[in-house]
Amino acid sequence: MEYQAIEIKNDGAVAWLTLNRPHNLNALSAQMVAELEDFLHRLPKQTETRVVVMKGAGRAFCAGLDLKEQNRGGTGLGASTTDTVESQRRMSDLVVAMRRAPQPFIAAIRGPAAGGGFALALACDVRIAGESARFNAAFIRIGLTACDMGVSYFLPRAVGSSVASELMLTGRFINAQRAFATGLVSELMPDAEVDSAAAKLALEMTETSQLGLRLTKECLSLSIDAGSLEQAVAIEDRNQVLCVRAGYIEEGARAFLEKRKPRYAPRA
Repeated sequence: MEYQAIEIKNDGAVAWLTLNRPHNLNALSAQMVAELEDFLHRLPKQTETRVVVMKGAGRAFCAGLDLKEQNRGGTGLGASTTDTVESQRRMSDLVVAMRRAPQPFIAAIRGPAAGGGFALALACDVRIAGESARFNAAFIRIGLTACDMGVSYFLPRAVGSSVASELMLTGRFINAQRAFATGLVSELMPDAEVDSAAAKLALEMTETSQLGLRLTKECLSLSIDAGSLEQAVAIEDRNQVLCVRAGYIEEGARAFLEKRKPRYAPRA
């Protein structure tokens, strides 16, 4: 597929995914959803890609659903119950695919991340915000519930139930400063420095072993939902054994003793 609503640039082991509809604040159109579906479908098999950085073109991360297109009937929402279910599932499947992908996602956020854009940011493993960033669960402001595209799952895990309830029951915005204070984002900086900070973080991730990085993302996701400490420890033990048997520990230990960065083989 030739992408038009998104842009993919590969910088070594890092893929830069840009939501590229700046004239519409990168709102989620049917075309953008289809292109994201295609990219995310291919991603797990792209072993040369270790990390994905998601950003928005222009002055916004993503303003959510393209309501102008929706009013023209372009997305199928509301056309019939079947069309609505299919359109809803296609959008919500994006965040499921992001979480299932073995590559970590870093969100580099400037400007609004609203509605579906908020959901995409929440589905990323790490969020870095510029001072202009602001977030809201906009769905509730247009007659829907605020529980959409995984927001009801991710948001309380990021900020706790009280702040999540406040934001979701009102649709009010949370600015970058409060987002940092509540743990919604892990770094806050001037807008001009967001991309370089994301690049630095992505580079640090690529300096780990390929298997170790992927299994760490997997284990973190499973442990958040683990029913007990024993379940979390079981998956940790399994992943450590896999990394040891892959031979990464030998190079890691050698590099530590020689006071240098490890040089892991790309596949083991």
